[in-house]
Amino acid sequence: MGYTAEMSGEPKRIHIVEPTLSSEAGHCHSFLLSFCRGRGEGDPEIAVYASRGALLPELSGTGAHVIPYFDRRLRRLQSFLLYRKLLSAPGRIFVSTAGRTDMVLLGWAASGVIPAGKVFLYFHWVRPSPGKAAFFRRFAAHHPGVVVVAPTSSVASVFRECGFPDVRVVPYPITRTMPHAPLPGGEFRHLLYAGAARRDKGFGRVVALVSSMAGQRLSIPFVVQASPDHYGKLDDEAHQGISRLRESSASWLRVVTETLEAGEYQALFRGGVCLQPYARDEFRDRVSGVTLDALSAACPVVVTEGTWMARLAERYGAGVAVADLSPSFLLEAAREVIADYGRFSAGAAEAGRALQEEHDARRLYREVAEGIQ
Repeated sequence: MGYTAEMSGEPKRIHIVEPTLSSEAGHCHSFLLSFCRGRGEGDPEIAVYASRGALLPELSGTGAHVIPYFDRRLRRLQSFLLYRKLLSAPGRIFVSTAGRTDMVLLGWAASGVIPAGKVFLYFHWVRPSPGKAAFFRRFAAHHPGVVVVAPTSSVASVFRECGFPDVRVVPYPITRTMPHAPLPGGEFRHLLYAGAARRDKGFGRVVALVSSMAGQRLSIPFVVQASPDHYGKLDDEAHQGISRLRESSASWLRVVTETLEAGEYQALFRGGVCLQPYARDEFRDRVSGVTLDALSAACPVVVTEGTWMARLAERYGAGVAVADLSPSFLLEAAREVIADYGRFSAGAAEAGRALQEEHDARRLYREVAEGIQ
């Protein structure tokens, strides 16, 4: 007979391992906040192993037990030791932002075959390569009971093709906290860039757009909310970009680099046109939390053609997709949305309503919690 939480007298528990989680900035936090809010009364408890010194009052407010655990320099060793401990303890392990390294460490930490349903790995995206595929096939053969969860069928197909017998598609979770209806009259307020100040998310292209607008003496209100990374850091390129924005001295530009509370962050999308000139190859089938936030707030988007975001925008008439990400084309697309803001905002609101159902956080919570021991 196997060891269970009921036999030990301990509560059923989901152990979430998220070494980079240190603050309420970014979608690592919003993902987990949505997941934890999906827990209902009487459901298994949640323990979140986060970065040492993490300040996560919203997460704690859901009833989750936040454990500051990981040191940035030692996190791989600590992950190995934690996996070894949790694999022999009751409860289920959920790696909410999984990567190949997690599989390596789990394989090293396991004393034998990992029991079926003991470990759930949520892969937000994966970049296939022959070496990576070979590793996945070996891991699947040794630990067929590990459950892989993916937000899209294209990500899931990579793992199915590598032999994982239990691969599930569960949409990226969002919480029902944002308003769905556009502002009265569908009034435009500002252009918006929100999220991490990263190259793959087109931050440099946004800086170039602002510089071009300043050179043309345009005065379209623009808010740039440039978040730091998981550890509250900005790389040199991001620092240079923010310096260029501030040097423009444009009266119509607002640059926000501090961490915003959830309500302040959500308010940015109201009356906005959210610019997401993301790298096509990186986001062809990769879910964007910023897009979900924007559409949930009835905020139209300008996105890169050929991406997951573009398919959403086109499906609901919620924005414009562009192939050329140079300033003139981004500006032209933004002006197209502004000129017919009521229609695009209504399309975004429709998309938001549909996504709130499709991406209901309770779906992922139930998937991970079902049958837990």
